[in-house]
Amino acid sequence: MNTVQAPPAHGDLSHRLSELLRIGAALSKERDINRLLEAILVAAKDITNADGGTLYRMTEDRQALRFEIMRNDTLGIAMGGTSGEDIPFYPVNLFDREGGAIHSMVAAYAVHHDCSVNIADAYTEAGFDFSGTKNFDKKTGYRSTSFLTVPMKNHEDEIIGVLQLINAKRRPDGEVVPFSGDDQKLAESLASQAAIALTNRLLINHLETLFESFIQMINAAIDDKSPYTGGHCERVPTLTMLLAEAVNNCRVGPLRDFSMDERDRYELKIAGLLHDCGKVTTPVHVVDKATKLQTINDRIELIDTRFEVVRRDAEIAQLRGESSAEQTASLLNAIREDRDFLRRTNIGGEAMSDADIARVREISARYPWRGPDGSTAPFLSDDEIENLTIRAGTLTAAEREIINHHIEVTIQMLESLPWPRHLKNVPEYAGGHHERMDGKGYPRGLTREQMSVQARCMGIADIFEALTAKDRPYKKGKTLTESLTILGKFKLNGHVDPDLFDIFMWEKVYEKYAAEFLDPEQIDTVDVSRIPGYRPPPVQ
Repeated sequence: MNTVQAPPAHGDLSHRLSELLRIGAALSKERDINRLLEAILVAAKDITNADGGTLYRMTEDRQALRFEIMRNDTLGIAMGGTSGEDIPFYPVNLFDREGGAIHSMVAAYAVHHDCSVNIADAYTEAGFDFSGTKNFDKKTGYRSTSFLTVPMKNHEDEIIGVLQLINAKRRPDGEVVPFSGDDQKLAESLASQAAIALTNRLLINHLETLFESFIQMINAAIDDKSPYTGGHCERVPTLTMLLAEAVNNCRVGPLRDFSMDERDRYELKIAGLLHDCGKVTTPVHVVDKATKLQTINDRIELIDTRFEVVRRDAEIAQLRGESSAEQTASLLNAIREDRDFLRRTNIGGEAMSDADIARVREISARYPWRGPDGSTAPFLSDDEIENLTIRAGTLTAAEREIINHHIEVTIQMLESLPWPRHLKNVPEYAGGHHERMDGKGYPRGLTREQMSVQARCMGIADIFEALTAKDRPYKKGKTLTESLTILGKFKLNGHVDPDLFDIFMWEKVYEKYAAEFLDPEQIDTVDVSRIPGYRPPPVQ
């Protein structure tokens, strides 16, 4: 390949070297791939004073170069990257149909020969196919002249892309000239730094994707343990982020100075995804306990069988003349009512009163039960009484402790991990969603002042998700008004953060969440003036 004799460098070389160092540092900080690719091309154009350029990336199968970014100042072309404009050109093939290397295309040549190609004038340069370039010029009236094509190699000396610049412009008159030797050296140095920055960012993105996929796998396993909590590990993080964004955007109230950057958002997202990871240790029979008497099966059926035996004994006693028809009818009616009462009680949908609890004990004593060994025992066992007298829900105190233990396991698991600095708060955020603002929560009894805004956001999200969830075994999903009424009472009794509740209401976070996750019949019209604890936003 004939190398063009380069003219003297354009502009102050020392200034451009300083600019190169600044650009390299800036590239290493960019997190978004599209913005990074765009920054690489723009920086290369600036440092060589080129009118336009293209950045190609190697395809996964390493058979072609894919257009990623195109820029041309004269024609006002901005495609790819953050422009939102797709590049309508086919990739540059590196091999022909027979598998032979293609050398006629400049970008392909640079890849196959692992070298920069510096061309003074595309129209007079022999050995390359510039027909596409000439057709482009004919359509646009442009004149493509000088080209500088530089391969981009990562730290493993593997070509991952190509940087191609077009039409170097001489300072200060703007005349198109060949790229100088200094231009080439600067572009090569920039391409090397850019390739490393791009490779590092891709590697980080791949690791983050792998990490998040692993978390999703854990959450899928947790949700799959029970048909009644499927989706909880997805909904809570989503609602947490909705509330946190609302706080970030709110410019009134005590939290108006709270703000998050992209790293803060990612940290909270990961914490939300991991907030219930400790449930991997929670026994399925406790998570799945749909009724008070459920173990492997619902033991209410055993009690039904006992009632059936007692009913038949009553009918047999009447036939034997041991009781009158009236006495038998009264007893059968009592049996039916007691059986229906225990069935309702077993569901656990409503809170039990003291009278209901006393009735359970009375039923146990009312029907002496003769067991298989012939001995007489109470109609209900102590364990059955304990379960049937649960005041609310379906879990005994011991089972509730088992459920609550998941948050301690969550904290232990998360605190045992070597979190990088930008994720160091994940254990605190994830571990605080069962704490209360008044210090009466668990597992550590933290107060509002001891908790971050992010952890407090997750606490509200966890509660509101549970209230509206339609997949719980012991209740149906509540409406928005019902849920907000309960949440408002939680604000007043010190359970949830009052400032976050206000923003939850002011920014209508509940509506955004409902649109994605609630059934239409749950989405009623909310009269905020009737929600306990609601106060209008302050006037700005």
